[in-house]
Amino acid sequence: MNTGVKKGEEGDFAVNHSEWKSFMKMLMTIVVPIAMQSLLTSLVSASDALMLGLMDQSSLSAISLAGQIAFVLSLFFMAISIGAAVMAAQYWGSGDSVTVEKVLGISLRLSIPVSSLFMLCALIIPDKLMLLFTSDTNLIALGIPYLRIVSFSYLMMGISQMYLNIMRNTGRVKKGSLYASTAVVLNILLNFILIFGLFGLPRLEIKGAALATVISRAVELLLCLRANAEHDVVKIRLQHILHAPASLQKDYFHYMLPVLANSIAWGFGVTMFSVIMGHLGSDAVAANSIATIISNIIVCFCNGLGEGSAVILGNTMGAGALEQAKEYSRKLILLSIVFGAISGIIILLLIPVTLKLNTSLTPTARTYLLWMMVISSYYVIGRSLNGVLVTGTFCAGGDTRFGFICDLINMWCFIIPVSLIAAFVLHLPALAVFFLLHLDEIVKIPFEMKHYRKYTWLKNITQSS
Repeated sequence: MNTGVKKGEEGDFAVNHSEWKSFMKMLMTIVVPIAMQSLLTSLVSASDALMLGLMDQSSLSAISLAGQIAFVLSLFFMAISIGAAVMAAQYWGSGDSVTVEKVLGISLRLSIPVSSLFMLCALIIPDKLMLLFTSDTNLIALGIPYLRIVSFSYLMMGISQMYLNIMRNTGRVKKGSLYASTAVVLNILLNFILIFGLFGLPRLEIKGAALATVISRAVELLLCLRANAEHDVVKIRLQHILHAPASLQKDYFHYMLPVLANSIAWGFGVTMFSVIMGHLGSDAVAANSIATIISNIIVCFCNGLGEGSAVILGNTMGAGALEQAKEYSRKLILLSIVFGAISGIIILLLIPVTLKLNTSLTPTARTYLLWMMVISSYYVIGRSLNGVLVTGTFCAGGDTRFGFICDLINMWCFIIPVSLIAAFVLHLPALAVFFLLHLDEIVKIPFEMKHYRKYTWLKNITQSS
């Protein structure tokens, strides 16, 4: 295959307009559906926050903290999914759909027990879970019924998310995104109806938000099961869940375990952000919730770029076109910087609108929110680049260990200790603590770029499996 790369140009990000046009056409068919799904998913959190925020600040803060349980669960889903995606993308690129099906079975064997455990904990000890994030008895009381109801969605996600992940990596990006997006749109509509009690239904408030999540996840699962019954290439098969070739399972854990360790190192670090902010008062919690939701919405295209790069590079390397994968990765890195910068500018432009919509916030919370959005505007640039490098480029080639080492050192040897000292020893203002917490995506970029230029991630893993 013609890579378009001349000798001596390996370190350059050269522009070839015809190649860029062809590349962007291919990229958009994958990234746009993923980005739209990411956008709609973020809008669910936004609708929860907006609707509950219209009632009172405590409901907004409570649902934000209770949502951290689903976030922690998503870390396990992320690791299991990436482990499967590393192998599925490359095996699909090599034309081996049978092995892809077995990889799906292995991922379900892991996700179902994990999601069941989270469901039981949220059902039985929701008060203990809330206590991990806040000592405010009012917020805990509001979060308990939410967790008990939403817990039923965890197991459904454990199945649907694994199937949707395989769909993304086997040429069915649009259909998979359509299923997920349908569930998200339904969630938002049900939020309106159940939170406020429209069409003669009772006003359920925070319980309504939880029930809307459960119903939408049930619909998503049903759509996935229907697709599984109709599709004849990659299917969920009980024998692959119960039994898998030892060599394939060994390869899967080889790629998945570092991602799991990375997810835990990074994810629990991010959870610590909520713990730290949660002990700085309700004003800081509420402002942090809204600022996080806004940045998550705006950065959705960057998230799609990271996930799409994993699919493109994985398929390309699986087909043996390593030089072309190298060229694609350069283009993806450049695009991540551009779209990250655009996302940052959009966040700044949205500050007046966001402040106008959140009238229920106290004056202190509104001040926090303004400056938290300013800080978030630079944070999303690093987040975009890191997504393409770690989640996309490195993992696509089976290099899942570097991300773990990088995040472990960055989060737990620098960001968390410094922020804890700033908050509870030096008693710095909440905004100063927020700034320190959001250095995590910036300080690791030089180390990631140095690792990228070694090209040790550039390999076809199907040849050694």
